[in-house]
Amino acid sequence: MDSKQQMYDFFASDGALAKVIPGYLPRAAQIEMAEAVAQSIEDNEDVIVEAGTGTGKTFAYLVPAIVSGKKVIVSTGTKNLQDQLFNKDVPLIRKALREPFSAALLKGRANYLCSYRLELAVHSNLGFGREEIAALVKIKKWSKSTRTGDTADMHEVMESNPIWQQATSTRENCLGQECPEYEGCFLMKARKKAQEAHLIVVNHHLLCADWSIRETGFGELLPNADVVIIDEAHQLADTASNFLGLSIGSKQISDLANDALMEYHQDAKDMPDLRVASENLTHEVKDMRLAFGLDVGRGDWKEIENNPKIMDGLERLQAHLEALADQLELASVRSKGLETCFKRAEEVEDQLKKILQDNSGKWVRWYETHKKSFSLHLTPLDVAAEFQAFMHQHSASWVFTSATLSVAQKFDYFARNLGISNAKSFSWESPFDFPNQSLFYHPKGLPQPNAPDFVEQIVEVAIPVINASKGRTFFLFTSHRALQAAAKILDKRIEYPILVQGDKPKAILLDDFKQKGNAVLLGTASFWEGIDVRGEALSTVIIDKLPFSSPGDPVLKARLEAMEKQGRKPFFEYQLPTAVTALRQGVGRLIRDVNDRGVLLLCDPRLLKKSYGHMFLNSMPAMRRTRDIKEVEAFFAEEVEKGEVEV
Repeated sequence: MDSKQQMYDFFASDGALAKVIPGYLPRAAQIEMAEAVAQSIEDNEDVIVEAGTGTGKTFAYLVPAIVSGKKVIVSTGTKNLQDQLFNKDVPLIRKALREPFSAALLKGRANYLCSYRLELAVHSNLGFGREEIAALVKIKKWSKSTRTGDTADMHEVMESNPIWQQATSTRENCLGQECPEYEGCFLMKARKKAQEAHLIVVNHHLLCADWSIRETGFGELLPNADVVIIDEAHQLADTASNFLGLSIGSKQISDLANDALMEYHQDAKDMPDLRVASENLTHEVKDMRLAFGLDVGRGDWKEIENNPKIMDGLERLQAHLEALADQLELASVRSKGLETCFKRAEEVEDQLKKILQDNSGKWVRWYETHKKSFSLHLTPLDVAAEFQAFMHQHSASWVFTSATLSVAQKFDYFARNLGISNAKSFSWESPFDFPNQSLFYHPKGLPQPNAPDFVEQIVEVAIPVINASKGRTFFLFTSHRALQAAAKILDKRIEYPILVQGDKPKAILLDDFKQKGNAVLLGTASFWEGIDVRGEALSTVIIDKLPFSSPGDPVLKARLEAMEKQGRKPFFEYQLPTAVTALRQGVGRLIRDVNDRGVLLLCDPRLLKKSYGHMFLNSMPAMRRTRDIKEVEAFFAEEVEKGEVEV
């Protein structure tokens, strides 16, 4: 049967999908997308597919991929989407198809319990606190019943709990085939299952980690595939950039020192110099963080080179690393654990040397500080050539899809960033009725974004909208500083519950938001995308500024300078398209369902006062627009009249 006809039949009103989904209605865009993906797989061609919210793009790429009978890798932007796809979407398609196919979920090693590391921690002499010991006991109990070892399945100890670092492995500390727990290793079982499956569901971090480890492609973790589907493809370039570079963090060095100390207690107690070297390195890492000062944020490498205190600290750090490596080399014959620590020490030494000595001009050197940690980075200026080579190493057909890949109806920016050439491209708008379901409010008299009282003024503009909406608002910011300032003002000015990013884990904040039904959630970058709140709980999205990346970011700054040297226009080729994509993601939080209604408030006057504003407007959904608060109040009054919202 013709592949297009096959897709039409599957998604038809009386097709296979309709028989397993109550109330199923066929969507023309979904069928057309499925046909386009099926054709690209059949012709072994690459394709870029943009599909607006509500198209049903997951089924539109999964079904033709599975029906093709080829080996398929699907990579998602987040672990949450990965779990949803594997645990909800794939079983539904399996039920509809009634044809056998095997599927496997594969995550990075940090998502799987390491029985050896857990035992090491449980019997360690290191001073864990009472809460840490309690968490380890819970993990130990869970370890006896889990079949997958996936940490996401363990609900008593949150994934964000640092104690998981003691019960999972890293590439550096894994003992491999010489591990005494190798036969029961959850990671190895997951990888073996993936090797044998028709469909493997991974995420961008794992895909890029594998690519960065083995230049030959899917060899280290992932099997060779006939079809590679990249969902949330707009995130891939940034993820790839991180993995193709080098990063050394204080945590990585401290973990090495701590692991060496644990191995010392287990197999080398007669080597006091090893203990001293481990402890010295731990102390030096802490001193190194202090050398950076109290500020938290990113900085250019020139700041390091112009700071004698930091430069001296890095020299001492190198010396202590070398001293630990020397002691571990002597002890490495004692056990596999000590041998692994020695290899890790050598690798960290080598990475630190590469970062400190790089002057090639192909990389950006920068640093980042957090409250208690720091990291040093070497990031490529451009990933396009690398990714293009990666794609061409395989005969696979590649499918790139997302709701936000185009800028003003063109795919040039996305394709150029990843070096994609000769790919067909398609775009389907959201099937939602935006003119009737939504209202875009852009009031007059907005302050300039650089105004000293910008936050105070936009909060004054936002309060009438929040009140008209009766809470039910996402207030999205481009900086944490603005978020905190707005939170303080709103706390005294509105009667609705205020939820602030950072006060609780993201998942708990979202649950609170949905349950309260009238809350105002203040968030930054991570709340601009990947959040799905359907129904009345979210009826307003307020955005403080057009989301241009900070010009002070060291990586962005270096990339813009490099583009200028090439005679290119960095603002129009990079900064503007990136901001348009980010804004589209933020706006996308508003209407998530055919029955959703909502108001968008954008507080940046540059939208109409700058010549580039049309790029943003032309990339927005076809929302009805107003500059009058009375129309906003009337919009929400319609809900009350219909009895949709309790007064």
